[in-house]
Amino acid sequence: MGVHTLTDIDTDPAAALAALGLELPTIADDPKYINARALRDGTIHISGQLPYRDGALPVAGTVGADVDVDTAREMMAQATLNGLAVAAQELGGLERVRIVQLLVFVRSADGFGEQSRVADAGSELLVQVLGEHGRHARTAIGVAGLPRNSPVEVQMVCERRG
Repeated sequence: MGVHTLTDIDTDPAAALAALGLELPTIADDPKYINARALRDGTIHISGQLPYRDGALPVAGTVGADVDVDTAREMMAQATLNGLAVAAQELGGLERVRIVQLLVFVRSADGFGEQSRVADAGSELLVQVLGEHGRHARTAIGVAGLPRNSPVEVQMVCERRG
């Protein structure tokens, strides 16, 4: 993923996404829960997203054991892209999204302490695509397990901008 200045990308998040060689994926609804919930105060809560690509989980396992940090960062960027896709769909376009908070879960081996380095991949993607509107509060947590043995999961809170 290339580096852009905030000036380059604040005006056109779709162009920034394209410059990174990325497209927003289509995130299918799940019959058991919804992908997003809008509150009266204007915030949108995005359900936890796994790093699915084309309907498949490309990597499974524990970060610091059978998944290395670079691979975990790639999976974090994908999970974040998936969350961004849900936000854009919910708010009517990428240009309307402002990220408020990320809650990052990293399936971690005992003694692994680089959860924030893994989470940085998602934060970096959001700033590259949304500029200042991608900057957010964040928590990165190491956990013993995640759905489907995923190495990462991300939950987002966002709001409409403009």
